Amino acid sequence: MQAIKNINYIPPITDAKRIPVRKLNISHNSLYWLCQISGWGFFTLLNLLIISSFESLQPERIFMGIYFMLAGIGFTHIFRKLIKKLNWLELPLNKIIPRVIISSILLGLAIYLVVYSISFFSGTIAKEDYTAIKPAVGIINTTGISLVWALIYFSIHYLQNYKKTEIESLIWEAAVKDYELKTLKSQLNPHFMFNAMNSIRALIGEDPESAKIALTKLSNILRYSLKMERAESVPLGEEIETVKDYLDLEKMRFEERLKYELNIGKSASFVEIPPMMVQTLVENGIKHGISKITTGGEININSKVENSLLYIEIRNNGHLEDDALKNSKGFGISNTKHRLNLLFGEAASFSLTNENGGKVLAKLKIPISLDKNGAG
Repeated sequence: MQAIKNINYIPPITDAKRIPVRKLNISHNSLYWLCQISGWGFFTLLNLLIISSFESLQPERIFMGIYFMLAGIGFTHIFRKLIKKLNWLELPLNKIIPRVIISSILLGLAIYLVVYSISFFSGTIAKEDYTAIKPAVGIINTTGISLVWALIYFSIHYLQNYKKTEIESLIWEAAVKDYELKTLKSQLNPHFMFNAMNSIRALIGEDPESAKIALTKLSNILRYSLKMERAESVPLGEEIETVKDYLDLEKMRFEERLKYELNIGKSASFVEIPPMMVQTLVENGIKHGISKITTGGEININSKVENSLLYIEIRNNGHLEDDALKNSKGFGISNTKHRLNLLFGEAASFSLTNENGGKVLAKLKIPISLDKNGAG
C-alpha cells in the first residue's frame, strides 16, 4: 500500500484525445474576432447614436466612426500579440496592473492620433472644429475604452485558464485513481495465491486425491483471477463461487476445524461488486481469526439488497484487537477501505467490529447502479 503514495508516472494523453483541443483553438480564434468586430462596432454605433441625439449626423461623423472602429480593432490586436509575446498572462497580478494601465494610456493615445490625423488631413472634419480641449477629451475616452478592453481580455483569459486547470486536475485525479485501482488489483493476486498454494502443499503428501480436487478448484480460482485483471466489477454470485472454491480448499486443510455457510439473496447475486473484495475479507477472517483458534470456527456470509444498496456481512470466529480496529492494520482492512473510497466515495462504507460470542463482523455497504444491475 505504501507504494501507491509515490506515483511517479501517469499515462500520457493519446493523440486521439488531443484532436478536440485543436478544434477548440480554431473556434476560440473565431470567437475572438467576432468579439473584436462586434465589440468595437457596437461602441462606435453607440457613440454615433449619442451624437445624433444632439445634432444631425453628417457623413463625416460616420466616416470618423469607421476610422475609429478600424483603428481600435487594429491596435488592440497588436496589443494582444504583444501580451502573448511578453508572456504577461503568466505574470502575477501586482506586475500586470501597472503594465495594463501604462499600455492603455499609450494605446488610447495611438488610436486618437491615427483617427484624428486621418480626419484632419482628409478634411473629414473642418479645421475650425478642432479646439484645445478636444485632444484631451479624445485621449481620455480612447484610453478608457482601451483599459476596458484590456480588463475584459485578461478576465476572459484567466477564466479560461481556471477552467483548463480544473479540467486538467480532474483528468489527473482520474488517472491517479485508475492507476491506484490497477495497483490494488495487482496486489490481490500474490496475496491470494500465496495462501492457496500453501493449502495445496499441505495436502499433497497427506492426501493426493484431495490434492487433485484442490487443483481443480485452484484452476477455477485462477480462471476467475485472470478475468478479474480485465474487469472493473463482477457479479456477487460469481465472486461467491470463487469464495466457495477457496473455502473448500481451506476446509481440506483445516478439516473439521472449518465450517462455512453462505446465504446470498437472489437479487444480490446479480449486483456488481469490486472483484476479489469478499474473497480478501474471507481470507483475512481465516488467517487472523479461525487459524488462531485451536478448535477452529465458522465463516458466515450473508447478503441482501435494500433501498438500492447491497449489504454484505461476513462473520468469523476470532477477536480483533482494539489497536487493529483504530489503525486499520492488515491487508484486508486497508485494501477494502481504499478500494471502496476510490470507486464509490462516501456512498459506500466498510466496518469491522467485534461481536458478542467471540465473533468478528465485516460489513460492506455498496451502492447499486440500476442501469448496470437491473436485477438490483
